[in-house]
Amino acid sequence: MEQKSQINEVLGLTMQKLKEMVDVNTVVGTPITTPDGVTVIPVSKVSVGFASGGSDFAPKSLPANKANCFGGGTGAGISVTPVSFLIIRGDNVRIINADPAPGGPIEKAIDLVPDLVDKVSGMIDQRKSAKAPSADKTTSN
Repeated sequence: MEQKSQINEVLGLTMQKLKEMVDVNTVVGTPITTPDGVTVIPVSKVSVGFASGGSDFAPKSLPANKANCFGGGTGAGISVTPVSFLIIRGDNVRIINADPAPGGPIEKAIDLVPDLVDKVSGMIDQRKSAKAPSADKTTSN
């Protein structure tokens, strides 16, 4: 039979409180939808530090037994840091980093590639749509 000690109770209570403070909604936040249909989902990094300790001891005036005094404690620290935001517009999903890109201009250029591709694609589509009606006019004359 397992003997239950007071340190188990202290640890259990501390872990229960940590679970109450940190859940999936802390890491992936509640989606925010704008009136024009854009959904923004915050994403965070959660770091937890935890320490615990305790001891049973007998006072000098009493013999050691199962009813000894107990001394113990726990401590925890939590850090929640925003990492990025998911931006959903229709079928298009983008991620925007909350922290500036580390490193130099090469890393920043790599981060800007998706925006550049979107802009170039938009320009190509505009040119195609602008040429399409004029091609119809020349064939009908």
